[in-house]
Amino acid sequence: MAVAVAGVLVAAGAVTYSVAGEGGADAAGSGVPAAGSADAGFARDMAVHHQQAVEMSYVVRDRTTDAEVRRLAYDIAQTQANQRGMLLGWLDLWGLPKVSADGPMAWMGMAGMSGGEDGALMPGMATDTEMKKLGTLNGKAAEVFYLRLMTAHHKGGVHMAEGCEHRCTVGVEKRLAQGMVEAQQSEIGLMAEMLKARGAKP
Repeated sequence: MAVAVAGVLVAAGAVTYSVAGEGGADAAGSGVPAAGSADAGFARDMAVHHQQAVEMSYVVRDRTTDAEVRRLAYDIAQTQANQRGMLLGWLDLWGLPKVSADGPMAWMGMAGMSGGEDGALMPGMATDTEMKKLGTLNGKAAEVFYLRLMTAHHKGGVHMAEGCEHRCTVGVEKRLAQGMVEAQQSEIGLMAEMLKARGAKP
C-alpha cells in the first residue's frame, strides 16, 4: 500500500511540475500566469472551495454510521484534498500569492457577487451557520443535510471549473478543471439518488 501511495504522490508531483511551462504566459512572456489571471484566480478560489468540502466531509463522517455516506464523504475528502494540494503547488511554482486583493471570483468577473455573507465566499459554499448546524446533527438528519449542502457545493464548483475551462490558459489546469466538472456532475446525480433513498429532496 505504501508503494501505491508513493506512486500516486509521484504522479501528482509530475503533473504539478509539468504545469509551470505550459502556456499561461504573462505580458513578459515568462511562461508563468500573471497574478490577476484566470489561472491564478481559479487556483486560489478553488483551493478555498475545496477546503470547505473536505471539512464538511470529515464532519459528516463522524456524525453517521451509514457506510454509503461515509464512503462518499471519504472519496470527496481525499479527491479534493489532493486537488487542493495541486492548486496550491502551482501557485508556489508560479511564485504567486495565495490570496488576492481583488477578492474571490474576480477572475470570473463576479467579485463581490457572493457577498461573503456568513462565510459563504463563493458559489455553492455553505455558510458558517450551516457548517455549525451540520456539526450538531446525527444519523439520517446529518446525512440528508450533508448531501444537500454538498450538492449545492458541487454545483458551485462546477460553475467555477467551467469558468476555468473557458478562461484559463494553462493546459494542465484546464484539464484538471474538466475532470472536476465531469466528476462532480456525476456525484451530483449520485447524491440525488441517495437523497431520494432517504425520502428527501435535493
